[in-house]
Amino acid sequence: MPKHIDEVEFTIFDTETTGLNPQDGDRIVELAGLRVKGSQRIARFDALVNPARPISPAAFAVNKITPQMLQDAPLPKEVIPRFLEFIQGSCLCSYNAEFDLNFLNNELKLVSLPAINNLVVFDLLAMAKRLMPGLSRYALWFVAQKLGVNLVQSHRAFSDVEMTWEVFGKLKASCQEKGIIDFIDFCKLFAFNPETGDPQRNGAHPG
Repeated sequence: MPKHIDEVEFTIFDTETTGLNPQDGDRIVELAGLRVKGSQRIARFDALVNPARPISPAAFAVNKITPQMLQDAPLPKEVIPRFLEFIQGSCLCSYNAEFDLNFLNNELKLVSLPAINNLVVFDLLAMAKRLMPGLSRYALWFVAQKLGVNLVQSHRAFSDVEMTWEVFGKLKASCQEKGIIDFIDFCKLFAFNPETGDPQRNGAHPG
């Protein structure tokens, strides 16, 4: 029997990092998630992470996370497994998901855990581009503004999650107005494989 989108649990997540490239040694310094079902909040996850390396000046200029804030924060080997438990059985959503997944999978590799490949993932940036063509830019704050979301982006992980969830709700409502209410149809249009970035056409399902 078809499953309605609002019957599926999603985890909206975001990362703050020391820089832009995990291949160059950049690490996660903050990881947040909000688990939701329909319009209901189920649980939240919010943790600073000690990356054991400095934050780049460019990253600090955005997220304002200081070394003092991180010196007593838990290490990735403590935070990452807890986040895996938090997201289990849900679909993942992120704004520019490739960026966040690259960092998350790098952290998993560094703590000797397998990459995320068994969860359905939605990139809300790609979703916004498809549902809102012709915008002059697609920064999260700009898309949120165009959708009437009255939040200010602070570039801290959980506040960005809050804004992303609001954007997701608006985009999901737009889909439902177009008659896209079945989860499998939603996946065929918007889900992607975190390893390849390709749309999933094989009846993807959560967890």
